[in-house]
Amino acid sequence: MDTWLTQWEPENPEFWQKTGRKIAWQTLAVTTFALMLSFATWYMMSAIVVRIPQIGFKFDTMQLFWLAAMPGLAGGTFRILHMFLTPIYGTRHVITITTFLKLIPCIGIGLAVMNPNTPFWLFMLLAFSAGFGGGDFSSYMPSTRFFFPKKLQGTALGLQAGIGNFGVSLTQFITPWIIGLAVFGTLTGSAQTMTVKEVTRPIWLQSAALIYVPFLIFTGIIAWATLRSVPIKASFKEQLDIFGMKHTWFCTITYVMTFGSFSGLSAAFPLLIKSLYGSFPGAPDPLQYAFLGPLVGSLARIAFGPLADKYGGAILTHITGIVLIICTLGMAGLGLLTPVSLDQFPAFVAVMLLLFFFTGIGNAATFRQYPIIFADSPRQSAGVIGWTAAIAAYGPFLYSTLIGSAITNTGSPLVFFYGTVAFYAAATAINWWYYTRKGCEKPS
Repeated sequence: MDTWLTQWEPENPEFWQKTGRKIAWQTLAVTTFALMLSFATWYMMSAIVVRIPQIGFKFDTMQLFWLAAMPGLAGGTFRILHMFLTPIYGTRHVITITTFLKLIPCIGIGLAVMNPNTPFWLFMLLAFSAGFGGGDFSSYMPSTRFFFPKKLQGTALGLQAGIGNFGVSLTQFITPWIIGLAVFGTLTGSAQTMTVKEVTRPIWLQSAALIYVPFLIFTGIIAWATLRSVPIKASFKEQLDIFGMKHTWFCTITYVMTFGSFSGLSAAFPLLIKSLYGSFPGAPDPLQYAFLGPLVGSLARIAFGPLADKYGGAILTHITGIVLIICTLGMAGLGLLTPVSLDQFPAFVAVMLLLFFFTGIGNAATFRQYPIIFADSPRQSAGVIGWTAAIAAYGPFLYSTLIGSAITNTGSPLVFFYGTVAFYAAATAINWWYYTRKGCEKPS
């Protein structure tokens, strides 16, 4: 099977109905499942790190936040590389190879947690390698942008990113129960003893990473067998032209507000619950609640993709910014970030879920905006989507390290969240001035 398609005209109604539609939706199905695995493996450390101290590893709070942060640092860095790959190597090669690459952190982390003598530096290296799962997002999104006509891009991108984001909830949801099973029998080692408040039980923490191995192998084979590449090519140098455009930078700011917040909160949520509410009698298990945030955000991203296509993305981005400001200030003002009792926990979770819900709306909205803002060039539009996604992927790194630092130095994460309010205000103002208000430069 040839890798490159010889003709691709999604804006031609006849071509789309006869040929393009089937290929595009098949590609979306395969790449979306692969992307869900990418997010799951990217965030598996955020779930695993909660259990590491309970099986005997002597890491302090800041070290645990660093382990949760490293996949975000790697994911953002790898995304900068990935934004250039699809126009050079094509969808088929990029998706297949990156799927197989994620076997490295899954097998590596699985082996590391079985050895109580595994040093912190090796955990850090393996956590960094989990960023392979975060990096390839900037190949998936430009690829999908190439396959669909403009009128369907908001829906297609919303579906792919939204369903892909389910991988975050997947890893945080299945980890608590999958570690109670010897999934692969004796092939993957013996159990560890987990101790929580003097209560012990056997767990197989390696299962939280190794469970993805067979799915990655299967998906990589399917990707190579079924995917094709759109004949839109550009060299590395040609793709650099987007950095001379001011709207590239404005879009970066608004996407950091939306996806940067989603990804950052997703990574920090389990440890935030543990740090703020874990010392109270009857404290909740973070992993029983942490998966709800990414789940709510992912559902919102899927649901609001078609609405963004219909009503425009800019107004939804503007509403998102306002709600993020109000919710964050409310969380601080109500003392939910400096709790004095476990009675405040339900309100904390409720406000956090509201934050996740609106970051999901904002994610759908911004992905509708960018193809409109850069409508004159599909290649530039795809490049901007890849670039903004790359920078926003630093969210887990920034949120985890800065929240951990704030708690370590001041006893609470308040100073960090006040900083996010200032950033949200600036991003919302930019979106209003350039993309939302009457007579704006680029209504979208």
